[in-house]
Amino acid sequence: MRVTSAVLVEPGASRPYTDSAPLALETLELDSPGAGELLIRVRAAGLCHSDLSTLDGTRPRPMPMALGHEAAGEVLEVGAGVAGFAPGDHVVLAFVPSCGECAPCRGGRPALCEPGAVANGEGVLLGGRGRLRRADGAPVHHHLGVSAFSDHVVVSARSAVHIDADLPWEIAALFGCAVLTGVGAAVNAARVALGDSVAVFGLGGVGLAALMGALASGASPVFAVDREAAKLALAEELGATRAIDAADDPVATIRELSGGGVRHAIETVGKAAVLAQAYEATARGGTTTTVGLPHPSESFAVPAVTLTAEERTVQGCYLGSCIPSRDIPRFVRLYKEGRLPVDRLLTHVLGPDEINAGFERLASGEGVRQVVLFPDEAG
Repeated sequence: MRVTSAVLVEPGASRPYTDSAPLALETLELDSPGAGELLIRVRAAGLCHSDLSTLDGTRPRPMPMALGHEAAGEVLEVGAGVAGFAPGDHVVLAFVPSCGECAPCRGGRPALCEPGAVANGEGVLLGGRGRLRRADGAPVHHHLGVSAFSDHVVVSARSAVHIDADLPWEIAALFGCAVLTGVGAAVNAARVALGDSVAVFGLGGVGLAALMGALASGASPVFAVDREAAKLALAEELGATRAIDAADDPVATIRELSGGGVRHAIETVGKAAVLAQAYEATARGGTTTTVGLPHPSESFAVPAVTLTAEERTVQGCYLGSCIPSRDIPRFVRLYKEGRLPVDRLLTHVLGPDEINAGFERLASGEGVRQVVLFPDEAG
């Protein structure tokens, strides 16, 4: 079938993206789903810094690529051998397809799925093949097994998780990355507990979701760090104890207000310098959890003795250390109960032709989460 996708041909375009227009809407050929795959009509897709890092070249990916990885949609067709899905099902798409058989998957860590990582790095689906191509037959790579900025996609069934049909599409999409990664960082990786002190560095969609996860876990006090006044104000509205301008020596402020440092620091910016600040803001026995994706050339150093003498921990967290089939439904339930106000993350709703403007807004630090809605008549 023919589909419309936002395709990136070459990363590193100059800004503003409204002028350079690095993403072009192209008509592509989408093959039918093979064994173990689903055809999805995408209804909503979020703009994330992981997309931006591909667009600006920070995260090298094979080109050309149909971008996007945070999405919700409707199952239209089920490939051979797929159980548990039927046409009409509403699903959220997770950006790491898990094979279920490798050592990390068997150990309950599907975010580290080895075949999934290989497929995502090569720009293909979990089965090893691509389903997108131009009219001349030239392949177009998949982004993280999803390629969400398309009106229709084929994905591995292991990328899809059922959701309630009454969840609005523009909210449902956020559970595929922002909520999964941010809330998961707080509850799965950091394991924030009642009364723990927490600092969140970076208040984009993932950072604010981490803040929500910490608050839902009963953390107190909770500090929120960013440079954007609007995001700091939103963090306070959501319940942060104190919002701190990143330009105003946040480490000193946090250590003073917390009496020597926090139990947990969560870094979401993707900059080694910010990760260093997060570590410095933790107390003896504290844990620093990072979900940011810095440039591969960046490195991070700590005083080695503090790891032992102060029993401090630094850990990475990918996909919120989540099991999507378990965590997406429970995070949706918490949203419906009013404990995770995910709708507050949504600041802009776009049409497909506004996607370059959306990425310029994201690169400028404006807004929190933007979502592309695909019209009902798409496809």
